[in-house]
Parts: sequence; C-alpha cells; structure tokens
Amino acid sequence: MRPVFVQFRCEPGKTYQVAEAIYDREIVSELYSTSGDYDLMAKVYIPEDQDVGRFLSDKLFDIPHISRTLTTMTFRAF
Repeated sequence: MRPVFVQFRCEPGKTYQVAEAIYDREIVSELYSTSGDYDLMAKVYIPEDQDVGRFLSDKLFDIPHISRTLTTMTFRAF
C-alpha cells in the first residue's frame, strides 16, 4: 500500500458536509480539518497495483462541493 495525502478545498459552508461524505466512503485512514488554503486533509492508502489518479478520481473526487484538491505523493517514511 502506498500512502498519499490529499487536501480538499470546499465550497464555503460545505466543509462538514464534504468531510462526512469522505468519511462515509471508508477510503481514507485519517481525515483532518486544517487551516490555510485547504479545508481538509486526508491520508489515503492506495494499493500498489492501482493508478493513483484514477483511484482518487473514482473514489473521492466526485463528491459534491469540492472546489479544488492537492495530492501529495509520498516516497519514504522516516
């Protein structure tokens, strides 16, 4: 499994609704509210044999009220 971090910018007033929708899909291992340019940050474990972009698009990015995402690939944990 490959850990990937995804940040979500939500439409104003929709952060909690988006967070509930993400959590309900049981895809993320951790989900946090954050300060700064993005409203939420999720840690997602993606199977090694899966394409990251397709996996995220199919599983998360169709949730309503997400206006932007930022995906950070990881390489090694220290």
